[in-house]
Amino acid sequence: MSSPRPIEIIGGGLSGLSLGLALRRAGVPVTLIEAGRYPRHRVCGDFITGLSPATIARLGLAPFLTDALRHREVAWFHREHLIRVQHLPTPALGLSRHALDARLATAFTAAGGELRTDTRAPDLTPAPGRILATGRARRDSPWLGLKLHVHGLTLTRDLELHLGDNAYVGLAATETGAVNVCGLFRRRPLAAPGPALLSAYLIAAGLPDLATRLAAATPDPDSCCAIAAIDYSALPPEPDVIRLGDAHGLIPPYTGNGMALALQSAETALDPLLAFANGHTAWPDTCRASTTALQRRFRVRLAAARALHPFFLHPRRQHLLATLTRAHLLPLRALYALLH
Repeated sequence: MSSPRPIEIIGGGLSGLSLGLALRRAGVPVTLIEAGRYPRHRVCGDFITGLSPATIARLGLAPFLTDALRHREVAWFHREHLIRVQHLPTPALGLSRHALDARLATAFTAAGGELRTDTRAPDLTPAPGRILATGRARRDSPWLGLKLHVHGLTLTRDLELHLGDNAYVGLAATETGAVNVCGLFRRRPLAAPGPALLSAYLIAAGLPDLATRLAAATPDPDSCCAIAAIDYSALPPEPDVIRLGDAHGLIPPYTGNGMALALQSAETALDPLLAFANGHTAWPDTCRASTTALQRRFRVRLAAARALHPFFLHPRRQHLLATLTRAHLLPLRALYALLH
């Protein structure tokens, strides 16, 4: 019996790590190339919605989620005013990327995977067995993502979503007790050191009360991070290429579905890649099968999330969204099902 064909994964985020671990557990040789190192903080909501028990079981994720918090209620705010409390159909999992990425990386190497950190892939051209899990597409964009962990901040509900002027901010407690504060903002000519930049953006977005709450808390400076040039447009499929997670399609963060989508994309590509690794399919057929399955699973979700995104950012559309939400005319349960 011949040995399995090797797989190379470029990008060590959730999709790359979870796929690499699942392949290694099936005996496939895997090399994973990651530009950073673990543990690390990422601009991320640090909670997972829409992850089914079937995906957790298929990828063997349960050991890594045992201490995740269970979030059940979301408080919606528009310009500092509470407009509605949403009860989630299933609990969201509160777990930091700092912890989850590191746990998956440790398990991947323990399973015999070759992990090359602090390494940029010298070649991103399509090749048999090469998977691109390289994260967000970077293009000219007016949007900026900011993230910070703080201690000593009391939340009104498990999760908070604040709508501001060309901005929205999510707050969620993590497994360490710290509260993750993560926001998407239209870029402004603002400059401030470390955590102060987030406060400056909150004030500029018309959220001074939230900035005051953060000022009374204790920030974790190491958690402060930012990402610019965020592009949410649809990416055309490419022949002979498998893109996973954000590299396949970046879902707007208001959905809270980015972490789940990354893991689900790994699950979706797993069986076609196992067939390739075991010599049952050629690479072009593997790419077509994976891309078709990914589009079938995520096309409607991504399109709906992008269509609704302006209502979370632009002031006039925010006002309409807030009015409908306050009047209980926004079908939150139906939208949750559509976006997850």
